[in-house]
Order: sequence, then structure tokens, then C-alpha cells
Amino acid sequence: MTSVTGRSLLELIDGADERGLAAAGLACLDRCLPLLAGDRGDALRPVWAAVARGDGQAWGEAVAKARVELDVDAGSDLGGSPDAEAVRGMLAGAPAVWTAGALRAWAGACSVTALALHGRYDAAEVPDGLVECCRAGDGEGAGPLLAGELRRQQAVLESAAHGPTGLRRARELSVEGGRVLRAVVSRRARTA
Repeated sequence: MTSVTGRSLLELIDGADERGLAAAGLACLDRCLPLLAGDRGDALRPVWAAVARGDGQAWGEAVAKARVELDVDAGSDLGGSPDAEAVRGMLAGAPAVWTAGALRAWAGACSVTALALHGRYDAAEVPDGLVECCRAGDGEGAGPLLAGELRRQQAVLESAAHGPTGLRRARELSVEGGRVLRAVVSRRARTA
């Protein structure tokens, strides 16, 4: 399984600029937010706006505000679950500074976390090493949720390279992915 451009997710992350990296990490977080915040996805809207402007100062302020707003939800039913803690860790790891190095490390970590979380909700168990194989361009054996998350991550990085229009597409992919994960979590909760 490769992207439209034939580049692996690792190559796309390595080649992305600050805006693309910030969008990639934020999109992973946004898609996984249903595991933490329920219907509070608007908490990330100011962070998306800062990414669109490429404004490092606004980025740092928006990330700090989102951390405060989303940590309040720790008392929800999912608040103490390992999945919720993983999502909380994605947000906690967001760099306050807008630099390529910090954003690249964060985007890479968010990529791994989001793929692992989606893999947990697939019907079949994810074998050790599959997430890294997917990131390197070999998605053989990935279930539908993991494969879908991999495609979304690649599409976000490819779209973010096209300025504001691409960021709009990245946001749309995140909203769509969040709906998919929310539906799977809800279905699983009903059958448990």
C-alpha cells in the first residue's frame, strides 16, 4: 500500500515543511479525539487556524488553550482509559515552538500513535511491527481501520503541501476519520 505519489509515510514526513508537519500531527490528533473528548472537537479549531496562517506564536497559544480545554474532560467515561491517555499524550507532546525539528518529531510520534490506536479497533489483532511496516510503505496485513488511517495520513501530508486549499482538505479528512472512529467506538460500546 503506497500513496498516490508512491512515497511512504516516512518519506512524506521527512520531506514536509513546518506547515505540513503541523497539519500532519494535528490531523492525527483530531481524528483520534473521539477517544478522549466526545463531541468537543471544536477545541482544535484555533490550532487549525494557526496552522493555516503558519503563525508560530498563534500556534503556541492555541495549543496551550486546547490542552487546558481538553484536559478538563478527564472525568468522562473514557478519561482514564489507555486510549484516552494516548490521545492526551499526543496533545501534551505538541511543541510550543514552530520549528521543523520539533514539529517533525511530533508529527512522527502522532503518526505512530494514531495508527496504533486505529489498529486496536480493527477486527483482527495488529501484529508487532505492522505499524512501522505501514509507515515504511508496506501495509500488507493491515485491517480496514489501520489501512484507512494510513491513507488519511498520506493524503493529509500530500494535501498540506498545497497551501490553504490543501489544509482545508486535510481538515475534511480529519473530520471524516474522526466520524469513522467515533462510529466504531460507539458500535463496540453497544455490543460490549
